[in-house]
This record gives sequence, structure tokens and C-alpha cells, in this order.
Amino acid sequence: MLQELRIKDIAIIDELILPLGHGFLVMTGETGAGKSIIVDAVNLLLGERSDATLVRGGADRAVVEGIFTVPPAARDEMQTHLQAEGLEGDSPDEVVLTREVRKNGRSQARVNGVMCNLVTYREITGMLVDIHGQGEHLSLLKPSQHLYLLDRYAGLADKRAALFAVVRQLDGVRREIDSLLTDEEALNRRVDMLQYQIQEIETANPKPDEEEDLRQERNRLVNAEKIVELATEAQYALSGEAGEASGADLLAQASIVLARLAKLDPTMEEHAQLAESLSAQADELARTIRQYREDVEYDPRRLDEIEERIEVLARLKRKYGGSTEAVLAYADKAQAELDAITHNEERLIELRTEEDTLLRRIGALAGQLSSERQRAAGKLTEAIIGELGDLKMEGARFEVRFEQQDDPTGCYVGDRRLAFNGTGIDKIEFYMAANIGEPLRPIVKVASGGETSRIMLALKSVLSYADQVPTLIFDEIDQGIGGRMGAVVGQKLWGLSDRHQVLVVTHLAQLAGFGDVHYKVSKHVQSNRTVTRVERLDDHGRVDELADMLGAETTSARQSAFDILMLARRAKEGRRLETV
Repeated sequence: MLQELRIKDIAIIDELILPLGHGFLVMTGETGAGKSIIVDAVNLLLGERSDATLVRGGADRAVVEGIFTVPPAARDEMQTHLQAEGLEGDSPDEVVLTREVRKNGRSQARVNGVMCNLVTYREITGMLVDIHGQGEHLSLLKPSQHLYLLDRYAGLADKRAALFAVVRQLDGVRREIDSLLTDEEALNRRVDMLQYQIQEIETANPKPDEEEDLRQERNRLVNAEKIVELATEAQYALSGEAGEASGADLLAQASIVLARLAKLDPTMEEHAQLAESLSAQADELARTIRQYREDVEYDPRRLDEIEERIEVLARLKRKYGGSTEAVLAYADKAQAELDAITHNEERLIELRTEEDTLLRRIGALAGQLSSERQRAAGKLTEAIIGELGDLKMEGARFEVRFEQQDDPTGCYVGDRRLAFNGTGIDKIEFYMAANIGEPLRPIVKVASGGETSRIMLALKSVLSYADQVPTLIFDEIDQGIGGRMGAVVGQKLWGLSDRHQVLVVTHLAQLAGFGDVHYKVSKHVQSNRTVTRVERLDDHGRVDELADMLGAETTSARQSAFDILMLARRAKEGRRLETV
């Protein structure tokens, strides 16, 4: 629900803060007072393209902001969408939308104070508001919308989504089939390349830790002379082979002395044992270093082999990835692709079998969906004819026509193969005859301006139970209808407010009389500038405004205005009693 609308520096609106509420809200005012500007501002708020001419003269920018309350039924879906885009606000119950247009034509869209692209912004606004001007009425009557309207009325969203998922799966299978059937020469060239790459990697046979081991061995070979020198020095220090007392001998002597000392002073026993252990370790270390020194040798041929091997591994990494693991993974992937190409006939048979299975599954789902649509179409037809009768189109006839096309490559439905897409096998169009004796024709070719408004309202009334959008805005819905019909339309619109917040801009007093809240739009001159003001009318103000809308400033006009309000009140009270 649109809780509050804020408009700043748009056309003749300098600053407007309009608190709104539940129910049926009507907005009236003289032509040129600014009603259409408010509608333009709302359209901008909902994601329409920005227009720098909207910016009020003398201002740098125009801003429109809406504070929306999210109904419980839509809260989870809205929060999931906001969180996915990083646009969540302080409360899951509220969303703040902002559009800003600068006089240089640049614009910004913000959700809960965070900038976002216009596509995401429109997806969010579409979950909150459905706006209908005269042009939008006609869009509802386009054949491309009819299947969506019927499915929404029938509550088939889940089954339609299940069908769409299987169709996408089939698309993937068919893409792979097309890939396998591409130019044979190109496939042969690809086979040659893959075989060369796999052979090159297999011949080199790289191991995950091989390069590090090779670099360590190379380091030893390159530094063999220095290693021998240092090992010899360490060995001499331990074994005394240079003619001096060795470290091992000195530790042995210290061990003997400390053993004697421990006999005289038992507190030295632990130290004597440590000296004995160190003496034994020194002997072992001396033997180990001697063996290490004897094993070290300078082998130029082995060094060349290592250098060559490291270069082979480096070349593989440059060609197939930055590491040995990446090279091995590339070889596995190349082998899998080669197997797929080499065995494409086998794979084609598998894919053809899978394709046939999916086509039969799609046929079953689409056939069931079509049957449910046809049952729902009968109920929709009955309901819309009833609504049209209430709207003084008693002779009107309405029909949902289905078309299905044979296709030799289509899905299996019974003994037929039918063309299909992600929505199923049905092409649907609404047909209508507005008057008795006229043939049924496509609905968009039948309706006049006034009939369009009534047909659209009938559709909205019937579909309102399935419509989760919390706010409906209607502009120019009274175009082409008279005062008597205005009361009927007003009652219908008020009926929609049971499940939606409904805001209507109207010129008809009989329609406005059904409003739960009435706003009057007027313009004034202030500091030599024209400004628009919006006033919420009380009962006395409503009588005055409705009398002005009836076109006469007379006692009888005021009485007529009062009567309109009383008739609307009684009609609404009667409707409430019926639903109790």
C-alpha cells in the first residue's frame, strides 16, 4: 500500500506531501489543476523514463518518493528480492522508493536509500503498484496478455512454472544435439587438436609435487662443491679427523667425569645421563654427516636432465594452466570432450531418447495445463459476462478462444504432436460482441473508449482475487462513460478496495461519490508562481466539490451532490451487510 507520496519541484508542484490510506481513494479537480502532474509523478516513481521537462522552473532537480507498506502475503517474496539485490531496509513491512531527475536529464532510482539500476527498480515497483491509464487499458486487451490473465485467474502459476522448467531442460538437450551435428570438418579439426594436447600432456606425465622436488635436487647439484666443503668441516669438528680434539671425544670425556661426580653427589645424576646421551648423539651425527658427504657428487648430466624437465613442466603450465594441477585438469577435460566427439553417434542416440522422453513429459504437463485452462475459461467467461451486465452491457458476449497448432517436432498430446513453448500448447485470445446481434470478434477490435474502460474494469473485478499487487491506480477510467454508468463503475472500484488500495483520478461526480477518502487538487498563485495543492475533503467539502463537478453552483446541484453521497453510502452499507 502506498502510505505516503512526496513530490518536490515537478512542474507546478513545488512541494507536496500526501498521506494516503486504505480503501477507495478518489482525486478530483479542475482541468489543469495538476491531477495529471501527480499521475506523471507516480509514473516516474514506478520506473517510467525520466524527462527533464518535468523539473520545475528554477529548480536543479525534481524528486518523487513513495513510502509503501508491504502486505503480509507479499512480504516473503519482497524480502527475498530485496536481499538478493542488497536493497533491504530497516523493516520488512516497509519499502521506500525514490526517483530523482536533474535538469540536465540525468536520473537516479533508489530503493530504501540505495541506488539501483532501472530494471531491478521496475521489478520491485511491479510488485507494489499496478497503474492503469487509458493506454494501459488497451495493453490489458492485447492477445499477448490473455494467457497470463487466464493462468493468473485459474491459479496455475506453479503448474506453468513446472512446465517451463521441463521445456528449459529440453532446450539444453536440443542445444547439445545441435552441437554434435555441427560441421564435420570442424569436428575433425577439433579431434586432431585434442589428441595432440592430450598426447603432449601424457608424454610429459607431470606429477603434482614433481617440480618442487626437481628444484631441490637442482639446488644440491649446483651447490655440490660448497655442500661437500661444509659437510667436511662439520664432520671434522665432530670426529677430530683434522688432528684436533673432536667434539664427540670431548662430550665422551665430559660424560665420564659427570658419571664419577654423580656417584659423589646424586643430584648430578640427571646431568650425567644428559652428557652420556649427547655423547652418543654426537657419534651418530658424525657418522650421518660422513655418509652424507660421501653421497654428494657433482653430476653435470643429471643437472642438464633436471633443467630440461623443469622447462617441459613450465611450458605445459604456460599452455594449459598456471599449475601442474591445472594441466592435469585440462587433460581430463580434453579427454572427456574427445570421448564425447569420438562417440557422438552413441551420444546422439542417448540424446534423441532423452529428447523423446522430455517431449512426452511436456505433452502430459501441457495437456493437463490446457484442460485446466479450458475449465477456468468457462468460469472466467461466466464471471466477466456477469460483471459486464452489472456495467450495463447486458447484451455483451465474451469468449476465450483456444488455438493449438500441429507440429511434427512438437510434444506428444494424445495422438497429436503440437507446437509448444514455455507456457504450453495454447494460444489464447479474448473475443467479444458488445451488442446483441454482432459477431464475436477479437476484443481489442470491439471496444470503444467507454467500453474499453468497462471491459477492463470487469477483468480487474474478476481477477482481483488472484491479484497480489496491493495498490491499483486508475487514471481516466471514466473516459467515454456518463454519470449513470459512473455510479456503477464507482461501486465496482470500491468493491476492489476490499483486497487492494484503489486510487482513482476522475471527473465524474457519481464515481467520486463512492470514495472512502476524497482529495481535491487545485492550483493557486503564490509569490508570483503557480503552485498545486491537494486537500483532503470532509463531508461538507465533498458536497461542494461534487456540486462543482456537476457543473452548477445552485441549491439543486448541492442537493444532487448530497444525494450522490447518500446513495453511495447506502450502496456500500448494503454490500457490507451482504458479506457479513
